[in-house]
Amino acid sequence: MTQAWLNRIGIATPEHDVHPACVEFGRRLLPDERSQILFTRMAALADIRHRYAIFAPGNAPQDGCLDRDGFYRRGAFPSTGERMARFEPEARTLAGRAIEALDPGSARGAITHLIVASCTGFAAPGLDFHIMRDAGLHDSIERTVIGFMGCFAAVNALKLARHIVRSEPAAVVLVVNLELCSLHLQEQWQLEKMLSFLIFADGASAALVSASPAGIALGKFQATVIPETEALITWHIRDSGFDMHLSGRVPGSIRNFLREHGWRLLGGRSAAAIRHWAVHAGGRSILDAVQHGLTLDPEALHHSRAVLRDFGNMSSATLMFVLHRILHESGAQGDGIAMAFGPGLTVESFGFRRG
Repeated sequence: MTQAWLNRIGIATPEHDVHPACVEFGRRLLPDERSQILFTRMAALADIRHRYAIFAPGNAPQDGCLDRDGFYRRGAFPSTGERMARFEPEARTLAGRAIEALDPGSARGAITHLIVASCTGFAAPGLDFHIMRDAGLHDSIERTVIGFMGCFAAVNALKLARHIVRSEPAAVVLVVNLELCSLHLQEQWQLEKMLSFLIFADGASAALVSASPAGIALGKFQATVIPETEALITWHIRDSGFDMHLSGRVPGSIRNFLREHGWRLLGGRSAAAIRHWAVHAGGRSILDAVQHGLTLDPEALHHSRAVLRDFGNMSSATLMFVLHRILHESGAQGDGIAMAFGPGLTVESFGFRRG
């Protein structure tokens, strides 16, 4: 059977670092001093220094506007229609930047398939169509959109690319993950609902998957659902954007699941035998849950923690940023495990080998 390889990855973020402004604006949304103190403490514990978004932060969040253009104005957050109107051009631009960073070069004319994963915006003709045109791909390219699967969609996109290459060895698959999480901030007063002001950000990745033996060899993919956790992560389209519920029980559920069933994800190997860990940087508590659930060395998740620190949680694009770091790590040969989590509560993972 043909071996599929993740050959290259390009990454891109918008230019605006909005983390300090989001934290300050979110804090001011809370109605009482106790909640504001707790929110400030949560921000300090998040281990995030930078997050990037498509909007420029305002000069003074205390004036009731988060951004310079007043898109997020206290008491008048935008409708879903207004958010989606902004998604279309901004997503197209950011996806183009990720593809430029990939630098497909001579491989551009050989691309046979395009897979686009996103859960933060929809339109038709969609992002896949515009990427095809903007990147100069042939109109006959086979296009697939993976939508509304959340943070683990990157794994599904790579899984589909692997299936294509294994069935069509001459195939060259362009995989794009694009998320504009900043378009879905919610004006709500509960601390649990305020996480969007603390961890989520915008980002995009572009990757080439083919049978050419360079980069990361993609191994076995696995998917499972943690029992009785269906309501812990939900993501619904409402009148004021997409509304996420992220329960505080998520980290504990992941930790307990991995303690009992993690050995299956490792294919019978010990955690010490795995050199590379590419875990979706959903938040500090998520990474801590994986570390303790699998009894990993504190340094095992250093790539994931670095991505969280420098970029925040970019939903499906985040895992690709972690794999990008592994691809560019010198002397990085060895086996690896990639893992991401999302609604369900679904656990998606795959093995890989850095060649």
